[in-house]
Amino acid sequence: MAPTSKLNANGVEIGVIGETMGENAYLSLTDIARYKNPDEPKAVVANWMRLRSTIEFLGLWEQIHNPDFKGLEFDAFKNESGSNAFTLSPQKWISSTNAIGLVSRSGRYGGGTYAHTDIAFEFASWVSPEFKLYIIKDYQRLKKDEAERKAIGWDEKRALSKINYHIHTDAVQKYLITDELSAIEKGYTFADEADMLNVALFGKKAREWRNEHSIEAQRGENIRDYASAEELIILVNMESQNAELIKEGLSQSERFAKLHEMARTQMQILLKNRTKEKLKNVNPNLLKGTSEQ
Repeated sequence: MAPTSKLNANGVEIGVIGETMGENAYLSLTDIARYKNPDEPKAVVANWMRLRSTIEFLGLWEQIHNPDFKGLEFDAFKNESGSNAFTLSPQKWISSTNAIGLVSRSGRYGGGTYAHTDIAFEFASWVSPEFKLYIIKDYQRLKKDEAERKAIGWDEKRALSKINYHIHTDAVQKYLITDELSAIEKGYTFADEADMLNVALFGKKAREWRNEHSIEAQRGENIRDYASAEELIILVNMESQNAELIKEGLSQSERFAKLHEMARTQMQILLKNRTKEKLKNVNPNLLKGTSEQ
């Protein structure tokens, strides 16, 4: 299972699974460990798991949050912990105690050990108190982003843009695809029209975005998955408008000029309106530079 989002803690990317809004997010301990040892992050996690203080903390967390936690097995690990011979993998801890605070994921992308944020922050403190602060800072940023995303209905707008794309592709199929074109040429025509919209709105082609974001591209994500709510609204409008311009017989260069100007104008309007919405909750006296005494 690939991470659903990423933190950037002072240049170190940390995978996140789950949603931060419900305080059910899990952070990648493997990624956090790379701050201490980029080549052998698993060894860092393993060393942390050997500590008696770690086992006591994990056990206490499970007792508070997990009614199915196996206390007897935990006691056995706690009694053995701290000795030179003691080792405990995250997988063994999970399977033996029915723990839910740690999660082990396999896979080339996003594999490793994940932990509930309570536990991940404790691990980060052991790795580096300074690094922990960078993690918390970007985690708060991610929580804010997710809250804003839900508030503006980003998911619904993204779904609408995908549905609306069929209007666009139908116009391409009907007016730009001819029998003389080979299968490869037909595929290029569809991709070229999509990229024309990308350049008009985002300023770059899909291929350029993939080259700049290889990890995200490997997860099957694309430039439109990272669009803002305003960009998604404009994209929906552009897809419909381009379909009409294709029907009118305008060349791609002519359509690009019109769509690029359309994107620029609509973005200015949407950003201006968003600023107004944010100011609704501001004391109007502050906006006038005065306040009631």
